[in-house]
Amino acid sequence: MVLRAGTRLRAAVVGTGLIGGSVLLRLHAVGLDVTGWDPDEQTRGQARLAGVPMAERLTEAVAGRDVVFLGGPLPTLPATLVEVAAATAEDCLITDVGSTKAELAAFAADRGLTNRFVPGHPMAGTDRAGLAAALPDLFSGAAWVLCPAPDGLAAFRRLVTLITDVFAARVVPMAADRHDAVVALASHVPHVLAGALAGAAHRSPLRDAVLTLAAGSFRDGTRVAGTPPHRTGNMLRGNRDQVLAALDQVTAFLDELAGALRSDDADALTARCAEAGAARAELAGRPYDQQVRSFPADAEPAEVAWLHGVGAAGGHLSGCGAVAGGVSYLAHLPRV
Repeated sequence: MVLRAGTRLRAAVVGTGLIGGSVLLRLHAVGLDVTGWDPDEQTRGQARLAGVPMAERLTEAVAGRDVVFLGGPLPTLPATLVEVAAATAEDCLITDVGSTKAELAAFAADRGLTNRFVPGHPMAGTDRAGLAAALPDLFSGAAWVLCPAPDGLAAFRRLVTLITDVFAARVVPMAADRHDAVVALASHVPHVLAGALAGAAHRSPLRDAVLTLAAGSFRDGTRVAGTPPHRTGNMLRGNRDQVLAALDQVTAFLDELAGALRSDDADALTARCAEAGAARAELAGRPYDQQVRSFPADAEPAEVAWLHGVGAAGGHLSGCGAVAGGVSYLAHLPRV
């Protein structure tokens, strides 16, 4: 994998839990020069047993690297970003894999790092944690959000190529605040609902019987309740306002369902269930139309606006490349 013409990519991954560890394993599996670091000594040893290079100190892991992926708990990312930026060259790309973006993006902007730090969030995971749960193919076909800044488009473009080529993921360009609003409903509230359902079953006087009869719907609905609680708590607190707003939307729909049931309104109950079913059916496959869009080198505001629009419309990128005097993207937008 070439990051710039004539150079071989040298990568580092800082924080090797489930997501960071999966990034590390993928980069290693495709034969790239990658080094990892984790604050936990046992995790570093585990990676070495798997044949993956691990540094003893963070600064050793990132020295001389072309790109650094930041993992670890959400509250640690700002300090880690500052440390990595200080220990790397100005042309080293930095991105993260955290589940919220607006706060970290603002932090990076305040410190003048948006020219080389691109906030990121791969939309993949499991209800397990740690390097032992990591999978090198975890991101294949998954959406991977990147938040481009006008002064960071060169870094963004290089990361688009890396993520589509190496991880086989779909890059979704989004504004950081839009990302947080979207994932509140798409990812964070499902953790709340799963916890609520599992918690209600646990407190029920019929608990044992409920668990005995629990079938696919209960297991699917509560899967992410098995996520390590500190990870879920950090995620919800890191996106608190957006999660609370999304919960209001869910509560309003629940109230409509409950109201129809209380009044024995069969038509209203069926209509709400049909509405939910139609939304669920769209997950099975949405048709997309391809679009090629090019921008000259001096059109940063227009380029960022278009990229944000692609993500807001539910689209994604499958690649980008240099063209005469600018850049060209291959986008996929939901068919209207």
